[in-house]
Amino acid sequence: MGCDLRLGFAEVSLEHWRELGSPPGVGRVARIDRGWSTVLQSLEGETVRVRNIGADVAVGDFVVPDADGERVQHVLARHSAFVRRASFAGARAEAHTIAANVDHVMLVHALTSPPNQRRVERELVLAWDSGAVPVVVLTKSDLLDGAAGAASAAAAVTAMGDVAPGVDVVVASGISGEGVDLLRAYADGNRTLALLGASGVGKSTLVNALVGHSRQATADVREGDQRGRHTTTASELVALADGGWLIDTPGVRAVSLWSSGHGIERAFADVFALMDNCRFRDCKHDDEPGCAVTAAVAAGVVDPRRLDSMKRLVAEELALEDEQKAHERTFDRRGARRPRR
Repeated sequence: MGCDLRLGFAEVSLEHWRELGSPPGVGRVARIDRGWSTVLQSLEGETVRVRNIGADVAVGDFVVPDADGERVQHVLARHSAFVRRASFAGARAEAHTIAANVDHVMLVHALTSPPNQRRVERELVLAWDSGAVPVVVLTKSDLLDGAAGAASAAAAVTAMGDVAPGVDVVVASGISGEGVDLLRAYADGNRTLALLGASGVGKSTLVNALVGHSRQATADVREGDQRGRHTTTASELVALADGGWLIDTPGVRAVSLWSSGHGIERAFADVFALMDNCRFRDCKHDDEPGCAVTAAVAAGVVDPRRLDSMKRLVAEELALEDEQKAHERTFDRRGARRPRR
């Protein structure tokens, strides 16, 4: 059996598959459960369940089972991977891949409370570093009433434009259907979407609207703070009715960075553009003379909180890189821990 291109194969994955000799059984990981991968082999729903022990596998990966069909033998090259620092207890310098081979990452925030701009900035860094294209989605527009609600939504869109320059911002509702067709269009051509957001922002309702039926359970949010319970317990790849794919992820409270390519530069493109005009190339953007960034802050062009956020993220990333290097130094090339002296 060949590969079903309707599964959303990236060209880099296809090239890897061909280099391996086009082995049979290739498919896409739809779900992972305690060491087992459910691998979708065709759009018609043909699946196999194989062990993934010893393989770095994430939902959305393209994989090849071994000849016996019992375990994952090859994980094909990814064209994107949404990675954050592992959040389980005791995790140090370890990566957690939330989803792989994603084309657009939907950063979901509810309009029922002011979107957390600092969280959006963190999510944007992760999204740009993943290799996917971020889209900010503002949900629950159906809960906004009248002219005041419309003004609130417009203000939220403007605010997102300030913290996500150059990124599409879509107002949507899984209840009324507003914006759903626009979001679904991002999956044209068998592309893959991933939804990321905290619990209670309406992701599951939006998934149901995008898929066209009640795929995910939903739960009410608390009246006091609009926080919700986790209704998605595991990442899962879901086919969209009009073609394309969607990966829903569990509600993520903490957004922890991992490694960075140019994510911070992309997320703070407006600030980095100003840096080229600083008098000194090693400007720290504090109190140096001729600093274009602090001049923009003084002129009200750049929000000082945005500059502070960028500096914190840069410092966090540098600290993580140091921790990763220290972690690597404790292991020799065979992967064995070096004895303490």
